[in-house]
Amino acid sequence: MLTQLRPLAALLLAVLLLIAGSGLLGTLLAVRGSLAGITAATLGLVMSAYFVGFLVGTWTGPPLIRRVGHIRAFAIGAALATAAALGHALTDSPWAWAGLRMVSGLALVTLYTVLESWLNADAPPSHRGQVLAIYMGVNLFALAIGQQLLQVAPIGGFELFTLVALLSCLALVPVAWTRQPQPQLSEPRPYGISKLWRNAPSAATGAALSGVVMGGFWGLGPVAAARIGLEPSEIAGFMTMAILGGAALQWPMGRLSDRHDRRRVLAFVSLGAALLALLLVFTLQLPVARLVLVFGYGGLAFALYPIAVAHMMDRLDPADMLGASASFLLLYGLGAALGPALAGQAMDALGPAALFAGFACTLLVLTAFILWRLRLRDSAVDGRVVFMPMLRTTPSVLELVPEVDAETATGQEK
Repeated sequence: MLTQLRPLAALLLAVLLLIAGSGLLGTLLAVRGSLAGITAATLGLVMSAYFVGFLVGTWTGPPLIRRVGHIRAFAIGAALATAAALGHALTDSPWAWAGLRMVSGLALVTLYTVLESWLNADAPPSHRGQVLAIYMGVNLFALAIGQQLLQVAPIGGFELFTLVALLSCLALVPVAWTRQPQPQLSEPRPYGISKLWRNAPSAATGAALSGVVMGGFWGLGPVAAARIGLEPSEIAGFMTMAILGGAALQWPMGRLSDRHDRRRVLAFVSLGAALLALLLVFTLQLPVARLVLVFGYGGLAFALYPIAVAHMMDRLDPADMLGASASFLLLYGLGAALGPALAGQAMDALGPAALFAGFACTLLVLTAFILWRLRLRDSAVDGRVVFMPMLRTTPSVLELVPEVDAETATGQEK
């Protein structure tokens, strides 16, 4: 297997560098803005701008890749990501940061689309599930590294912004160096949000509300940590514990959903995350309890998105999955753009603990909706996919799921 996957090493290295830089930049801006006295409401809008750019990039990235090819599109995205990172060091204006965050989101979704479509093309057919698992493992590892890089230089200086720019530039090297042929980017059959809602309402709601809580956590989790007086090293540890929880619990929660009605498991995970968020409201000042609870919260909250994806795939025809995943990601992105903006307002009015109180309320709404759907309709499906750990990413990554790849291959043979 290692021999077959060796050609993908260059692409995975690029993923590692990109996500480490992106993870560092998001946390750095939150902490630096908080220390500079920028209100949580304003920082929430700044962080929301990233997801707005990400959504725009899901529409502009694929046409760009088809027009100029994977390597040139990657070079354009890397240049924009580097320029945006350095631009943050030139000003502390939150409105300038918002514009730069939008550019970062647009650039990064283009970069992810290049890498994921290339992985899809080069992954050995017999090992596509393993490639997806490795890819998601690299994502989580890189996110954890990005949080720890917060400690290597002063928060108030320019060095950390330069480090983000260096990582973005270096990600271009393995992509430009590879001798792997550039693939054709697939064009999914359109599948609108209204159709997704009709066929898988629990999955659609899970996408939107998991976007609210995860967008709010990534955008304002470091701000809440800074507002309760944590040092940069402690903020890095706080965020890293949530990521480690996500890495540890996604798989067992997903395997549980393979054996039971996925909606029941989704409701159970959502309720568990809500209860842990409520406990965090009262324990943010307690070092050990805070880390234990955020580990558990991250583990359950990170599992919401992939379980909802798996439920969506259970409900749809395989030929529709790629198109539906674009609508699914759009719902997630809209929620993620809304989450930091709402959370920032709540934190300014009620304090940093309001961030987790808001997460608890959102997750309880998701739990109540799924329980209501369970009363209306059973969950009988013709065939079930096997759960795969997954983070919010581009629609292209779904092609690595073996069931989707099999259907794509069948369609091409016809």
